[in-house]
Amino acid sequence: MERRKAVQTMSLLAAAAALPTAPAAQASVRCAEQLGDDEPHHTTRELVTEDAMIASDTPNIQLFVRNKRPRSLTQFAEQRILLYVHGATYPSETAFDLRLDGLSWMDYIAAHGWDVYLLDLRGYGRSTRPSEMDQPPADNAPSVTTDVAVRDVGTAVEHVLARRGVQRINLLGWSWGTSVMGAYSARNPEKVRRLVLYAPLWLRKTPLPAALQGSVGAYRTVTKDQAKKRWLNGVPESKQSDLVPPGWFDTWADATWSTDPAAGAGASAQLRAPNGVLRDLREYWAAGKPYYDAAAIRAPTLIALAEWDADTPAYMAQDLFAALTSAPYKRKVEIGEGTHTIIMEKNRMQLFREVQLFLDEPDPMCGG
Repeated sequence: MERRKAVQTMSLLAAAAALPTAPAAQASVRCAEQLGDDEPHHTTRELVTEDAMIASDTPNIQLFVRNKRPRSLTQFAEQRILLYVHGATYPSETAFDLRLDGLSWMDYIAAHGWDVYLLDLRGYGRSTRPSEMDQPPADNAPSVTTDVAVRDVGTAVEHVLARRGVQRINLLGWSWGTSVMGAYSARNPEKVRRLVLYAPLWLRKTPLPAALQGSVGAYRTVTKDQAKKRWLNGVPESKQSDLVPPGWFDTWADATWSTDPAAGAGASAQLRAPNGVLRDLREYWAAGKPYYDAAAIRAPTLIALAEWDADTPAYMAQDLFAALTSAPYKRKVEIGEGTHTIIMEKNRMQLFREVQLFLDEPDPMCGG
């Protein structure tokens, strides 16, 4: 056992040394020295990455899909296939597959022997932006509603099912992405094996922020400064300085804003994000009407949240958890000292490990 741990540690340290890392690389070395049997079985150098543009159900709209898996993985089973989708403002690639300290969450799951996919919904990242996003926002209605997003997820699921010859896969959503994945799972229970809802959106108990109550056009724009202020909202002032390791925010922001060809450069760069989600926040979540029926979800479900999440507060996770009455089993995990964006904070490995435990474990209902 000790020899196995030593080999794993040496392999991961070698991989980290060969990859560009964020300024907190020293932490990677420190943590690598403590690896145990629950850590990845493959290094990032042993992973294969494939990018594809797939046709949506709308003419001239292409969807960006990325796949990562161990190079040695040649047989694909539904137990180890996962699709991830992002939230309301930022694409999948620059969060789920952003290497911080030489490792992304997508890397982490794939290195456990999984066939992992991410999807950018239309209007985000490398996927096609609807034509209305190239016009003044006020000229068109909110673009890319949750209805449209669920259709895009359906397209991506069918792509994966056909590619791997399986009948169902595992789904992971973040923030608004939990509404998308939750709705898809409720409507297509036969195609979902397990479901992970990270920072889930559910019915609001407080009014929408004033910034979301004005007129809503096709899309909105966000600056890096606005993104940083939102990120730290709700974090005690004494905890803000070390929540995000040095350089991590800038690494994420630079990668994210570069996905929008119209964003511009520098501090004034503005990322476009579709406003369909804002329309749905008003018509459903802030109006006391769930967008989907949580009781129709029949997959084992994990809800993961963080202590200082101001965007989707803890009561949303609790209420959704209670509404999952048809899930064979369910679990809710709260991680301390983290925000809505804990995926890119100092405590991110706690999130990674809790989700991996849920994905990898045998069915706990089988006993024995």
